[in-house]
Amino acid sequence: MKRIIECVPNYSEGRDRAVIDAIVAAIASEEGVKVLDVDPGQATNRTVVTFVGEPECVVEAAFKGAAKAQELIDMRQHHGAHPRSGATDVLPLIPVSGITLEECAELARKLAERLFKELGIPCYCYEAAAYKPERRNLAVCRAGEYEALPEKMADPARKPDFGDGYNEVVARCGATNVGARNFLVAVNYNLNTTSTRRAMAIAFDVREKGRKAREGGSLTGKLLKDADGNQIWIPGTLKGCKAIGWYIDEYGIAQVSMNITDINATPLHVAYEEVSRAAAARGLRVTGAEIVGLVPKKVLIDAGKFYLERQQRSLGISEDEILKIAVKSMSLDDLKPFEPKEKVIEFLMEDEAELAKKRRLARMTVEGFARETAAESPAPGGGSVSACMGAFGAALATMVANLSAHKRGWDDRWKEFSDVAEKGQAVLEELLALIDEDTAAFNRIMDAFGMPKGNDAEKQARAAAIEEATLYAASVPLKTMEASLKALPLALEMARSGNPASASDAGVAALAALAAVRGAELNVRINASGLTDKTPAGPLLKRAKEIVAEAEALEAQVLEAVNGHIDL
Repeated sequence: MKRIIECVPNYSEGRDRAVIDAIVAAIASEEGVKVLDVDPGQATNRTVVTFVGEPECVVEAAFKGAAKAQELIDMRQHHGAHPRSGATDVLPLIPVSGITLEECAELARKLAERLFKELGIPCYCYEAAAYKPERRNLAVCRAGEYEALPEKMADPARKPDFGDGYNEVVARCGATNVGARNFLVAVNYNLNTTSTRRAMAIAFDVREKGRKAREGGSLTGKLLKDADGNQIWIPGTLKGCKAIGWYIDEYGIAQVSMNITDINATPLHVAYEEVSRAAAARGLRVTGAEIVGLVPKKVLIDAGKFYLERQQRSLGISEDEILKIAVKSMSLDDLKPFEPKEKVIEFLMEDEAELAKKRRLARMTVEGFARETAAESPAPGGGSVSACMGAFGAALATMVANLSAHKRGWDDRWKEFSDVAEKGQAVLEELLALIDEDTAAFNRIMDAFGMPKGNDAEKQARAAAIEEATLYAASVPLKTMEASLKALPLALEMARSGNPASASDAGVAALAALAAVRGAELNVRINASGLTDKTPAGPLLKRAKEIVAEAEALEAQVLEAVNGHIDL
């Protein structure tokens, strides 16, 4: 697995585009790094940049960005709505794949040390990179913000993990908080008020830390302390959430600004609902939400499914439709358009050219695919067409399930049909991928035949490559058979218990799935016959024969059920 990390630095400049562009250019200059998002805020005077890549490349890019920010941002002139302590305020490293949080923490500590040694930037290490337990909390590291640095750096208990005394360099660039953490979702909830005090009250209601306890439960009563003289806190309702309230001139409204640091403990939709509840309890309303920076796709998919379930609607719809439900349900487009392709990290990490190459056939129009098949080239051929027929079979079974879930008078059965539709969507995705994989397998054989054969060594390498490619080409249509077989029980269930008005669609689903199975079986056999070593062919052919028998039996049952609905 490729090692990938994400970095989401926050720079204390959100208004001067030239400064922002220069910092982003410094980051992007590091080869192997991809900048995914640049999100400046006027009111906060702060820009969130998101970039990804291999760990070493990302760390180097983070250093370059911090160096450029130190050069261009003078903290003595900085003012904004968001807490901050330096030109590069926070610099978190986040594991994406092939690397642990602990490894990211070690990288963060080394980066902090380098920032101080080479640039003179004092650094606090926070969250997983913290040297002191209390500094896992970013708020502890940033306490007092930039203005408190002279006092903090003179205090042995509060001085940075890397840094000497306060000097002219620090006066200009402030201190940077370098950390390692898991995905954090930054979100602002828009309120139908201009009152910062009321927004702050809602933030206190919901954030995990809660609020200080006061006599009589009032906002102005005397602070309460325990027997040891420690302040008593009333915890909020949301685990893993930090929040404050503020007023945004740019929008003319107050917001609850939240960082969800544990999206497993508190998913975005749960936080949205709870903030809405707390606002309503104070006579206010959440009009929408604003995601700052990027968000993992799962966060929005989970939210979309939550709201679909609440509506008793089928979850077995396309990913794009689920995302649309999430956006509309939480009014993520309340203040400005919300485009998942620009805000979801997985979408931005995709290489469009590579993705288009991998899914070239599946992304074609029906007419385009048919004409491509008809052209005088051997691929796409029967294998890809079989996968396409299987995809249509799965799609039809899914359609019947979705129609049944939405049928008038069947509201109490929506979950039953939703479960079928979700299974159908998974089979559909599998078969769509196999359309292109089958053609890629054929092309691999052609590439092997094109290898040089000028001497014995080249001939041996060529023969081995042809054998390997041929075995792969026989295994891909077997995967198409397995996937298409999964569509038949779904068609059978819909033929028997789905919307009777769609019985014929369930029948066509079965016919398409069986055609896919039979067509793919021919491709298993013809490719297996080309193997020099027949040993691996045996299990392939045996399983293919079993699938055909299972598919034929299921198709007969589907048609029997369908005919029972439509025979005169």
